[in-house]
Amino acid sequence: MPEPYRRDRDRDRNRGRDSRRPGARPRAQGTGRGRPAAGQRPRGRRAGPSLKPGRAARIAVCLTSALVMLTSGVGWCAYHWLDRGVNTSSALDALRDGAPPGRDGAVNLLLIGLDSRKDMNGNDLPKEFVQDELHAGSSDIGGYNTNTLILMHIPPGGGKVTAFSIPRDDYVEIAGGRGEHKIKEAYGIAKAEAEEKLSAQGVKGAELEHRGREAGREATLATVQHFLGVPIDHFAELNLLGFYDIAKVVQPVPVCLKHPVRDRYSGADFPAGPQQLDARQALSFVRQRHGLAGGDLDRTHRQQAFLSSVTHKLQEQGVWSDFGKLQGLFDVIKKDVVIDNRWNILDFARQAPNLTGGNAEFHTLPIEGFATRKGEAVNLVDPAKVKSLVQAMTGPKAEKKDTPAVGDAKPGGAKPGGDAKPGGSDPVSSDSFQGPPVKMGGVPCVD
Repeated sequence: MPEPYRRDRDRDRNRGRDSRRPGARPRAQGTGRGRPAAGQRPRGRRAGPSLKPGRAARIAVCLTSALVMLTSGVGWCAYHWLDRGVNTSSALDALRDGAPPGRDGAVNLLLIGLDSRKDMNGNDLPKEFVQDELHAGSSDIGGYNTNTLILMHIPPGGGKVTAFSIPRDDYVEIAGGRGEHKIKEAYGIAKAEAEEKLSAQGVKGAELEHRGREAGREATLATVQHFLGVPIDHFAELNLLGFYDIAKVVQPVPVCLKHPVRDRYSGADFPAGPQQLDARQALSFVRQRHGLAGGDLDRTHRQQAFLSSVTHKLQEQGVWSDFGKLQGLFDVIKKDVVIDNRWNILDFARQAPNLTGGNAEFHTLPIEGFATRKGEAVNLVDPAKVKSLVQAMTGPKAEKKDTPAVGDAKPGGAKPGGDAKPGGSDPVSSDSFQGPPVKMGGVPCVD
């Protein structure tokens, strides 16, 4: 194992080691947004005491932007610094023409958590790091399942942000005529199909991995878009290492548990009540499902609580309005995160007051029960109900009507939550979802 990884745990308090963590990779040509490899700008700059007029103008703009940083997010300089190195994907392009109609000005952002123990080029992360730091078993397991799928609906002009977590074992129709599978498997199934064809054409190595992942992203996005019945405007993908890296920047992360837990599979070993977690513990916190009454569904609430706690801490520390503090977070984004090629990530940062100020809420989409399909335990779902709930929560509000709210008891004993009106014409009861909502803006206490 390379020496830097062997020393990783012994130097845990040395923040300067982050650039040598497993998964760090040399910047590949052409990975920046809109920069083909053949035309990439040289890294070096010509020496000389004088400034060209264009460069002097850019410095002036940077200095000016610093004066308005508190009101405009992180400014012009931060935008161009981040924009030059972020990993982007064109997977959404194939979905845009056939997307369901959306609300003008609203943005639907899909967060994808990829349960992969590999780096961006498909190489295994060191076994010791995966086992000891990530507590995630072997580098050979996990595959390319999307164990976290969260759609965030940001209304036009600000306002309350509504997020929907999709349980990973929901049994749905996978896009591309691939039949019914767990929704988390769409990525891996499409990736394997694409790589089989590409390998036959002689494609190999990092290029094979990149193109296979693009096929996986496209299948995941198309499946979620069809399942929820709303357009996906942007997405961000993060793997296990990226989660760990972000937690390293933010740690200690405040969380709260209603009950003490101990789980040898995830490494979770926490008392009840508020507590502060380091990066290793934070990963255990969001990965635990054994020993929880709701299993995977309770783990979904853990993920929601973690996002709320992290954004709350960033707000409390003034990170969103301080480019210096944001730089560490952006370094992780540029190394570990993939976003769509049309998304200005700093626009999302400007939504931070809504996300951290209590004006955002997570819901877990409902399931109808459990079953075994193709030898696997799955969640049974009602796609029509799921679509109507999401559309009711994200559509424009209408005038009040003398009709029962979604989730209220209906004459004849109709099941609650089964008749949400598309377009947001009726309010939606929290009972229509799986468990209570998790509100952002603080440190929620969860199971």
